[in-house]
Amino acid sequence: MSSKADTKGIDTRLLGRIVSYLMPYKGWVFLAFITVMTAAYLDPLVPKLVQVTIDREIVNRDMDGLRRMIGILFALLAAEGFLSFVNAYLTQWIGQQAIFDLRTKLYRHVQRQSLRFFDSRPIGQLITRVTSDVESLSQVLSAGVVTILGDFFKLIFIAWFMFVLDWRLALVTISVMPIMIYATFWFKRRVRDAYRDTRKQVARLNSFLQEHVMGMRIVQLFGREDEEMRRFTGINDDHQQAHIRTIFYFALFWPMVDLVASAALGLIIWYGGLSAMQGGVTIGVLIAFIQYARRFFEPIRNLSDQFNTLQSAMAGAERIFGLLDTDMSIPETDEPAEWPRVEGRIEFEGVWFSYDPDVDPTDDTAAWILKDVSFTVQPGHSLAIVGATGAGKTTIINLLLRFYDIQRGQIRVDGVDITHLPLSVLRHHVGLVLQDVFLFSGTVRDNVTLRNGDLDDETIRRAADAIGASTFIDRLSKGFDQDVRERGMTLSHGQRQLLSFLRALVHDPKILVLDEATSSVDTETEEVIQRALTTLMKGRTSIAIAHRLSTVQHADQILVMHRGQVRERGTHQQLIASDGLYRRLYELQYKEQEAA
Repeated sequence: MSSKADTKGIDTRLLGRIVSYLMPYKGWVFLAFITVMTAAYLDPLVPKLVQVTIDREIVNRDMDGLRRMIGILFALLAAEGFLSFVNAYLTQWIGQQAIFDLRTKLYRHVQRQSLRFFDSRPIGQLITRVTSDVESLSQVLSAGVVTILGDFFKLIFIAWFMFVLDWRLALVTISVMPIMIYATFWFKRRVRDAYRDTRKQVARLNSFLQEHVMGMRIVQLFGREDEEMRRFTGINDDHQQAHIRTIFYFALFWPMVDLVASAALGLIIWYGGLSAMQGGVTIGVLIAFIQYARRFFEPIRNLSDQFNTLQSAMAGAERIFGLLDTDMSIPETDEPAEWPRVEGRIEFEGVWFSYDPDVDPTDDTAAWILKDVSFTVQPGHSLAIVGATGAGKTTIINLLLRFYDIQRGQIRVDGVDITHLPLSVLRHHVGLVLQDVFLFSGTVRDNVTLRNGDLDDETIRRAADAIGASTFIDRLSKGFDQDVRERGMTLSHGQRQLLSFLRALVHDPKILVLDEATSSVDTETEEVIQRALTTLMKGRTSIAIAHRLSTVQHADQILVMHRGQVRERGTHQQLIASDGLYRRLYELQYKEQEAA
């Protein structure tokens, strides 16, 4: 985009992609085009009828003819008004349909992406793409394209009427066009960069606000209000300056258009007046040309205004289509494998993984998060994974659920490589409970079922009773219909943990995964969960990541992770007897508990 040619080419490509969203409604677009074309032709008829009325009816004192012409003028104006109404409503309806389609496609695209995609993008930036950037295309997809064509043809019709009426006055009228063309291209070169910068600053502003509103507790806790206010003021000032720069170009451009239009009108009055005094043109022709001069520059102003809208849309479209063209979704096989019977056998075989997507799979010295990890969990058995922070425990869960794809090795469930299973099928049979609980705004029932209509109240109640969640839910004023608000802020952390646990279990998964699920709850709540786990894990394969080793002592197998590798494995008693890393961790925690 460094050259003018590049910018022009990108404009054409982006405009083509924008207009493609109108194709499902091409019949309605054609109807809107017909109405705007008809209105564009009727508008220049008015000065012509005025000229005929003056030169024929008024000059000849023909009252009947005058009344007839006035009636025709009223009928013409009424038809033009009706067509304007139809066109305005129709184009806005089409535009909103296209915006709905685009926003839906954009959200569906974002929803398909892997976690790697979200790791590298601020949430505020994505919100800007789906909201304000899409909205910047609204005018182009509604009135924009049809109005531009209508104004263009109105300009042609006016020019045609002027040349038919008097070609010399027509040449006088359009003699100022070189100045107008130069001003328009000067404006185009500058306003495009200004709009692009404005959209960039809006995204920065949204990202900052989203992040700091969510982290306001930390800002206030450490007394960083003044510092964060200074940062916000700086970002806000950058946005203001970018917007003011855009306003400056428009403030300069519009008076220039008015000045050129006034110059054209002055030339018509000067040349036409002299010609009328010499009998070269009639008064009706001169008055008609004065009206044509005003009408001639009106579509030019409108086209300039639409160009303003188009430039804003182009800046937004670059960012929207840039997002749509970035696909970091997990690839799914075209020929999914059969999974006739779900038993829950899990196998990791020689798994190597790095969060760097460009890592060389054959380079053993690269920054690997997991290195040659292998283990097997038999159906219905429990596996516990322990280790220091950063050892790769949570990464194992992310890979099992295919939030990321591995670079080397193989992960199998019931003997089937998980890359050969549809993601929806794989994740349907895995219940996941995380330490960081996320609840949506809505009722308790909505957060448990995620609005899955196949789950009835009896199923929910039975799962809640089994896990002990019904005790606190029944104490809520509206029970399962209680509104938990955004992120579940009306509930305690322990209650949110129980709802997250219930959310996983109500779908009756064959594989249960717990990632530090009890590390942030009180002792009483932990005991409730532990009692429920004994029953709930029967018949299910379970993987539990735990920091407190006291919670995993009864696991069938324990993996001890260290720097991305499996350093030890066995039962609690075997690992204690081996006098290795697990025993040192256990003794360290035991001493901490005694000290507490």
